[in-house]
Amino acid sequence: MFRAFAALVVALFVLPGIAAAHGPTRQKASDTITIDAAPEKVWAAIENFGDMSWHPRIAMTDASKGNEKGSVRTLGFKSGGMMEEELSKYDADKMSYSTFIGHVNTDLLPATNYSSTITVKPADGGAKSEVTWRAAFYRGYPNNDPPAELNDEASVKGVTGFITEGLEGLKKKVEAGS
Repeated sequence: MFRAFAALVVALFVLPGIAAAHGPTRQKASDTITIDAAPEKVWAAIENFGDMSWHPRIAMTDASKGNEKGSVRTLGFKSGGMMEEELSKYDADKMSYSTFIGHVNTDLLPATNYSSTITVKPADGGAKSEVTWRAAFYRGYPNNDPPAELNDEASVKGVTGFITEGLEGLKKKVEAGS
């Protein structure tokens, strides 16, 4: 009986500490936008992995191997700073590609282990397009007790903002015809 009581007391003090020490959990962000243009026209604006000029935060891009899986593009941000993003999947027939950033510059994007997929699909009978950008990532500070600017909430807000600005930039570029 004493052993059972002692085990219960130990469990009450140890288990909460273990539960709090689990570290970060995978976060997700996504957004979808409708663009007043055929899917082929929208895809033409984003199909080149080495060109991200449609995103308002990006000043320059360069991709080592174009649209080939494993190609790495360097993203130069207008605010300063750079990151490298790897093309992990590319499917022109499905108008979709997926990327991965293993070493995120948290000053530019408050996340780590960032992966995303962007897809273009027909909408409104094919006269318009629906573009969806989904991302999965961990918060910018991978250890326990993150600073406020790198916690789960800040990471979701930061990545969502990056995605939404990108989609709005794409819409503006395509609908303006440039």
